[in-house]
Amino acid sequence: MNKPRPVGRPLADLANGVMADSFRRQGFASSELVVRWSTIVGAEVAAYAEPLKIQWRRGPENAPSEPGTLVLRVEGPAAIEIQHMSQAILERVNRYFGWHAIAKIAIRQAPLRRPKPKPDRRLDPVAVQRVADSLPDIDEGLKMALSRLGAAIKGK
Repeated sequence: MNKPRPVGRPLADLANGVMADSFRRQGFASSELVVRWSTIVGAEVAAYAEPLKIQWRRGPENAPSEPGTLVLRVEGPAAIEIQHMSQAILERVNRYFGWHAIAKIAIRQAPLRRPKPKPDRRLDPVAVQRVADSLPDIDEGLKMALSRLGAAIKGK
């Protein structure tokens, strides 16, 4: 039996095209610096700083004429620490690019944009058992599913 072939382009191709325009407006030639930030600079720096944009000085024909400035968004209390580490960050970023792409770092103090932590959805086993005891004798799998649902509803 032949599988039907997908129609159109893969979603990843469409998303990359849309994201590429956004990254280009912020001065990033590609999304690599943003996507691989923690790998490039290390987890200790990535915990407190993230790349915001790269500012390029433009020369003739709108081409970058000299190394750019990497603008970092840094959480307020960590700004001094990141400033002291700026030379190491510059070396790591330039080593990743393979050329002297960034000459200096500018720091903007602001909260980092991180996803909000998901709420803890663990159920209390005592509450699940209490709901299960109140149910009539039915299929064991169905009974456990209903008891978990009941405990989740009562917990809110």
